[in-house]
Amino acid sequence: MAGKQVRLFLVDGTPGGLMTAEIMNWTGHVLKGKREKLGEIRGRAEAKKVGVYILLGEDEATGGRRAYIGQSDDVANRLTHHDAKKDFWDEVVVITSKDNNLTTAHVRYLESRLIRLAKSIGRVPLSNGNEPSGGADLPEADASDMDYFIDQVRILLPVLGVDIFRGRDRQLTLRDTRDQKAIPKPDDGVVSPTFRFTNKAGVDANAQQIDGEFTVLAGSVIRAEMHKPARGSHSTLRHYVARSAVHEKVVADAVVNPGGTTVTLTRDYVFTSPSAAAAVVQGHGTANGRTAWVTEDGTRFGEWEDRGVE
Repeated sequence: MAGKQVRLFLVDGTPGGLMTAEIMNWTGHVLKGKREKLGEIRGRAEAKKVGVYILLGEDEATGGRRAYIGQSDDVANRLTHHDAKKDFWDEVVVITSKDNNLTTAHVRYLESRLIRLAKSIGRVPLSNGNEPSGGADLPEADASDMDYFIDQVRILLPVLGVDIFRGRDRQLTLRDTRDQKAIPKPDDGVVSPTFRFTNKAGVDANAQQIDGEFTVLAGSVIRAEMHKPARGSHSTLRHYVARSAVHEKVVADAVVNPGGTTVTLTRDYVFTSPSAAAAVVQGHGTANGRTAWVTEDGTRFGEWEDRGVE
């Protein structure tokens, strides 16, 4: 992927305040701010345009993040409505155009595609109800322009700490990922080869390093339960507790396989490291991910990673 020049502006001079972001030679414009800054956001010219917006806040059920994606001919006015009607959000991202060429049809298309993309990636649950049906009938040239617009949004938002669209853009069914190689589309960021982890307990998982994040792929078969060590050091027990919490979240929406000892993942999961992924996959608190994950040609993850620093 070619390099991108990103321009960030801290409106009030602090990293926690209002922030704008642009990519050079792209017509889009992004404004991000806290809910407490809503008065300032609504007063800005870009917020009064046609655009799409993302509300972000805490998911009380999981302790993670939750989002709502919408569109409006006047984003500022819509945010006023959400301020009164929706309690969960504490942050908002407003996406508009610098050249005022976005139309109602364009933003309805963007809203529909972004909702589907967020659900496909599954990184952050949405508070949206039914998927919007509007915007799908743009002329071919306009649809192409809006798809490019979305590609730039996917590049820019992670720079602002918003990862809702970061990951593989594909609807995965329960299948053997070895047959399909799980190759992401070109706009899914820098990816590694596919690594596989298997053992005699029936574990058969596939993973990739996607855009710098170690991702266990949908369709992977992992242990249904974590094995608690009978004894061990304080460090070992600490790892077990931490990995167990992650394992519980991962298997929550997985499909239990016959016999009940393994489950099949229904979506991709991002882990903090290959070792964390291997530990959760095999159902033990500790693992060496640099040696556990191996490509089809026998290259271990650590060997592949070392090639990048030679």
